[in-house]
Amino acid sequence: MATKIIYFTVNGRPEQAEFPLDCPAQDVKDLFRSAAEAGPHDILKLYNPRGNIINISPSLEPNSPNSCYKLEVVASDCNSEPLGAELAGALGFDLSSMEKRLQGLEKKILIEAGETPAVVYEMKKQIDSFREKLESVEHLSWLGLFKDLSEGTHKPSPFYHKRTLRKTRKECEHVREKFLQMSSLEVSDEVRQYLKTPTFDNWQWEDAEIMVLLQVMYTDLDFIATFNIEPQVLQQFLFEVYRRYNNIPFHNFKHCFCVTQMMYGLIWLTDLRSKMDSVDLLIMLTSAVCHDLDHTGYNNAYQINARTELALRYNDISPLENHHCAVAFEILEKTESNIFRNLSMDRYKQIREGIIKCILATDMTRHNEILNKFKSILPAFDFTSKEHREVLMMILIKVSDISNEARPMEVAEPWLDCLLQEFYNQSDMEKLEGLPVTPFMDRDKVTKPSSQTGFIRFVLLPLFIELANLFPCLEQHIIDPVRKALDYYTEMEKALEREKQNRTICENAAKNKETAAGRQSSADGHTDAAGPDASKPDAQ
Repeated sequence: MATKIIYFTVNGRPEQAEFPLDCPAQDVKDLFRSAAEAGPHDILKLYNPRGNIINISPSLEPNSPNSCYKLEVVASDCNSEPLGAELAGALGFDLSSMEKRLQGLEKKILIEAGETPAVVYEMKKQIDSFREKLESVEHLSWLGLFKDLSEGTHKPSPFYHKRTLRKTRKECEHVREKFLQMSSLEVSDEVRQYLKTPTFDNWQWEDAEIMVLLQVMYTDLDFIATFNIEPQVLQQFLFEVYRRYNNIPFHNFKHCFCVTQMMYGLIWLTDLRSKMDSVDLLIMLTSAVCHDLDHTGYNNAYQINARTELALRYNDISPLENHHCAVAFEILEKTESNIFRNLSMDRYKQIREGIIKCILATDMTRHNEILNKFKSILPAFDFTSKEHREVLMMILIKVSDISNEARPMEVAEPWLDCLLQEFYNQSDMEKLEGLPVTPFMDRDKVTKPSSQTGFIRFVLLPLFIELANLFPCLEQHIIDPVRKALDYYTEMEKALEREKQNRTICENAAKNKETAAGRQSSADGHTDAAGPDASKPDAQ
């Protein structure tokens, strides 16, 4: 059986993991969880030697003891006691010495057998299962020691075209249960600081973990205390938000998180806490969380051309953005998920007005209007002016909404693939229904680089540069990466053009060769038909 060996450290302690190449992903994660002595609901992250988070999966690149990965428990229940030590004490034996002895026996078997026998893997699996039962309480019942957990957890497919548009009840309940189990975890300072940077990688976090991170944002900005938000109400609000984002390639819950995380990062990078009221920051963060609620993957142009229910309801005026607002306040109308329920009516009206303005500002048809307004007030910008602050808030949510290219390329490029998939889906539907085809979404005309070069040059950079004129510190954080992205896609576009030209030359050469061969064949056929004496001159 072919195996893979991974070297890593846990709290400075060197460890190595060996597993078959075809080992299931969950078994690999459980192996690392056991090495970290982590509970079933703790959040683990694995870092490569460059300090980047990498996925714990069977596709991990093998390494050497000189290039160890680093495994950390980034969020754990600080109130829990290690059950193993407690149990060992009660039973009267030294758990660490027994563990060392078992490791020694395992190595001896490996040396003698040449590989770890399948029976050992099976025993490990049973031990890990037993450990999880000991450390978790969800399965306990007064009717018996354990419930049967053999069904396993529901893992939704990452392929959106195979999933229903709306999340299923089972899918939502699974994530909700996981989130509530994690909600009391203590997130490490390292992750809290990482969360404040535009380089944050969303792809390494599951939906339940993302909800924990959103909770951290509300906590670290002091919104819980300042606005008397009860933790269980915030958790229910975040769950309702998660539930109302659909299973579509781009405008999904992960996009909601990315926009909110960028907004959160901009608040810290620009030190807005010292320049604006807490209520303005609360409006911006909550607007980011809610800005694409119940998006179905088809933009306003489609809604209007197809005369959808949304277009009719909102009279063709920002139908999607109006709908996102309406869904947000549907959630906030429920007492159990209304994070503003302990505020005065006047304060609630102020927040509602601010959220509506911010979400409606994300309609790209208003882009030039809002940007020009910001440019006009920029030379004499005044943080004490309500009008100036409102325009800045609209600019900040616009920047956050289209900020993917400000992230590292390994984070940004997969988002572009998701966006193009959503675009192509729409243009295919427009063709099918006989509607005007949105030019920048047509799979027959748009390429990956061509979709970005113009957008970055004429939309992203002008917007980001104006914001950096107010906050020069943003130059290195969001403008430099966007310029690099522009260079990257410009080179990609040139390479595709060269490839296209080479293909055309090759195709033309092949056609010319075929034509020449055809002519030669025709000439040979003519000669054969004329006979052997056809080439001789007539006798005089």
